[in-house]
Amino acid sequence: MAVVTPDLPEIFEEAFERAGLEMRTGYDLKTARRSLNLLTLEWQNRGLNLWTIEPGTIALSSGTATYSFPTGTIDVIEMSLRTGSGTNQIDTNVERISVSTYSQQTNKNTTGRPVQAFIRRLATETTVTLWPVPDSTDSYTLAYYRLRGMDSISSGVSGTADVPPRFVPCLVSGLAYYIAMKKPEVNDRVSALKQEYEFQFELAAGEDRDTSSIRFIPFSTFYTSGV
Repeated sequence: MAVVTPDLPEIFEEAFERAGLEMRTGYDLKTARRSLNLLTLEWQNRGLNLWTIEPGTIALSSGTATYSFPTGTIDVIEMSLRTGSGTNQIDTNVERISVSTYSQQTNKNTTGRPVQAFIRRLATETTVTLWPVPDSTDSYTLAYYRLRGMDSISSGVSGTADVPPRFVPCLVSGLAYYIAMKKPEVNDRVSALKQEYEFQFELAAGEDRDTSSIRFIPFSTFYTSGV
C-alpha cells in the first residue's frame, strides 16, 4: 500500500484549520510559507535528523590546510582520511578538535599526515582546517558525513517539503502552532497546539534515531595486596 503524502497546499490548509482559521488570501499563503521555512530552521537547531545526513569527499592538496564543505552544510558528523583506492583503500579516523586545542598547536604549518580537524561554522559556509597540513608523500582524500540544511521554499507551492512522510504530522502540528502565534484571535489555542507539536516532534525524532546495536561490557579491576 502506497504512502500518501499531502502536498504543500494541503499541509497549509490543514495547519490553518488546526489553528481554527481558514486560508483565504495570498498573504495567508505567504505567511504560511515563511513560517514553514522558520520551522525547518528550528528543526536544525533541535538536533540530528538522519534524513539530513549526506556523505561526501574532498580531495586534499599538498600545503593547503583549509577547505570548504558544500553549500548548506550545517555541521560535520564524521571524518576520516582516505588513502589508496579499490581493495587497497584505507580510511583512518580524523579527530575533531576545538578552537582552543587548535590554537594551542605551536606550529600550525607543520606538514604531514592529517590527524586532527578544526571545524568552523560560519555565517555563509562551513570550513575545515587540518593539522598537520597535508604533505606530498601520499594522495589524501577527506571523507565525511555532513548534516545539510533542509530545502527552503522560496516561492510557489507546487512541490513538497524536503521532509520524509514520518515527519509530516510533526510538520503540520508545528506549522499550526507557528501560525496561531501570529493570530491574536486564536491566542487561546497556542498552548494546546504547542503541546501537540512537542509530542509529535518527540515521536518523529524518536523514530528517526540511530538503531544500531550497542553492547556494553563491564570492566573489572582486581586489587591485590600483600598481607
